[in-house]
Amino acid sequence: MRGKWWIRPLLLAAVVGAGIAVALIVGIPPIEEIRAGVERAGWAAPLLYATGYAALALTPAPASVLSITAGVLFGLPLGVVVVLGGATVGAGTAFALARLLGRDAVADIDNARLRKLDALLRRRGLLAVIGVRLVPLLPFTALSYACGLSAVRPRDYLLGTAVGILPGVAAYVTIGAFGATPGSAPFVLGVGGLAVLTVLGLVANRRRRGNLPAVPD
Repeated sequence: MRGKWWIRPLLLAAVVGAGIAVALIVGIPPIEEIRAGVERAGWAAPLLYATGYAALALTPAPASVLSITAGVLFGLPLGVVVVLGGATVGAGTAFALARLLGRDAVADIDNARLRKLDALLRRRGLLAVIGVRLVPLLPFTALSYACGLSAVRPRDYLLGTAVGILPGVAAYVTIGAFGATPGSAPFVLGVGGLAVLTVLGLVANRRRRGNLPAVPD
């Protein structure tokens, strides 16, 4: 890049910083306040909640809490649809911001290891995104921005995100929907599903990193 190449990365840093500030200052309203707002919104409540979810997905707000809250408010299966739509839109927006404002700066870094990783993600981005999105405990927003900085194709990223987060979304929404009966089979299945996804995802990603070819610095 030439000229004032640092302007766009600086804007990206400002966007991320603003998101962190919003998450720290505003936070997530209490469940009672959200429930009252849902009741007032009526039929538009799922759409409004998905929109709010998408906006909060640009900040470090805990996606797990938002997903569980959706289960409390909307139950199954509507809660899954609401969260999946909001999360995918939010993840796509964060990806687009990072791709527009920060990708060129990363692409200009002269590092053999980074170029090798970029080439791998360009070829196998779909599987890579699915793999990291399957792990519920990995930071949702940070992964969105990181993928935007990489060479992952937008189509692979969006499809991989939607497919990868679906099992975790279903588990979190189930926990919220059946939280009043923690001894029920759906609640136990939801908790067990999160545990299985976490273990399998971490194992798969560790194995994938181990298969990456070593590149001298």
